[in-house]
Amino acid sequence: MRQGKYQEGRVVVGLDIGTTKICVVAGEITSKGRVRIIGFGQTPSQGLNRGVVTNISAAAAAIRMAVEECQLKSGIEIESVYAGIAGHHITGLNRDGVVAVRGDTITEYDIQRVIETARACNLPDKEILHTLCQEYIVDGQDGVKQPVGMAGKRLEAKVHLILGSVTSAANIVQCCHHADLHVNNVVLEPLASSLACLEEEEKELGVVLLDIGGGTSDMVIYKNGSIVHTSVLPLGGHQVTNDIAIGLRTTKDEALRVKHESGIALASMVGAGETITLKGIAGRENRVLEKRLLAEVVEARFEEIFDLILSDIQRSGYLPSLAAGAVLTGGSSLMKGLPKLAERLLQLPSRIGTPIHIEGLDELVDSPVYATAVGLVKYGAENDMDTTFSRDSNPESILTDVVSNMKSNIKNFFDLF
Repeated sequence: MRQGKYQEGRVVVGLDIGTTKICVVAGEITSKGRVRIIGFGQTPSQGLNRGVVTNISAAAAAIRMAVEECQLKSGIEIESVYAGIAGHHITGLNRDGVVAVRGDTITEYDIQRVIETARACNLPDKEILHTLCQEYIVDGQDGVKQPVGMAGKRLEAKVHLILGSVTSAANIVQCCHHADLHVNNVVLEPLASSLACLEEEEKELGVVLLDIGGGTSDMVIYKNGSIVHTSVLPLGGHQVTNDIAIGLRTTKDEALRVKHESGIALASMVGAGETITLKGIAGRENRVLEKRLLAEVVEARFEEIFDLILSDIQRSGYLPSLAAGAVLTGGSSLMKGLPKLAERLLQLPSRIGTPIHIEGLDELVDSPVYATAVGLVKYGAENDMDTTFSRDSNPESILTDVVSNMKSNIKNFFDLF
């Protein structure tokens, strides 16, 4: 992480715009560079589907409600946020760049040049959201983290690019503007979650963070302290709810209630004779079913999700490098028995990831549900506030601002790791 960039007393606000919920967390930067939670707000999500905005007015209204709650609890007026972005349009790509060093020693200018060469890729309808540097190679010497001042003639860089839809990012900014908020930056949500939940030792050893939300399952893989793989799968907790509704022949609302109250990801953990009660539909009598039936439906869907996750990890080639195992976060990770199921299917030690190294009202966000929002605050705490999207912009200029912002923040992004 970058050091010396913290501004003591500055308040940073993270906005997690999810498929299930919209969450706002306000944090104040302390003298030690830690985050002290001072406010929190949450409301059910509206106008989004699998992380993508489908109704700007509805999403803006929900954002406004969550912000007002956070303002009430924190006693501050919120004007700007770091907004999360997710969705199946996200793509991760590893790239290499190489330049000849101008002069006897490597300068910041040489670093920017080599990063630019690594960023040179052309994917239709995609723009670079983040440029994360993994390592530098100086005259064949690899593993260099900070080459400025080193002697050398040839400088190489290995970077991980995170690409996304420009219009999706612009729509998130537009929603915030409709809610009377400035947007300091648009940040990949699983990246934010990893900042909140992962220990530095895990990142060095090799770890996969799985953010299993309502509409998507997001993945980030770390190796040697740097991100080497990211992906988004269009499956999450909503599919589990739909399966319960179909399998148990009930409404989605009732399926959601039963999932939250009695859901379990391993049928083998259900005791003999355990039952659940489903409310009758349209005046019919309530039904009593074996709890094992519910568990079998849930387990089958999560098996499919983890099979897809495992296939993705295997294709990435980093499965043997995950010495620290898997960390599960997001709302769906609260499902009883899910870590054990993940260990069985992924063959990796697994744990639940909650926000770490925070102070203040930490009990309000001590849950994997709030990992992304807290991570957005941490991201903002470690980056300068110099990339605000203007609230006065029209839709066309917002799109231009988003593209310009993505292209102009190279140093901020690769300095993050």
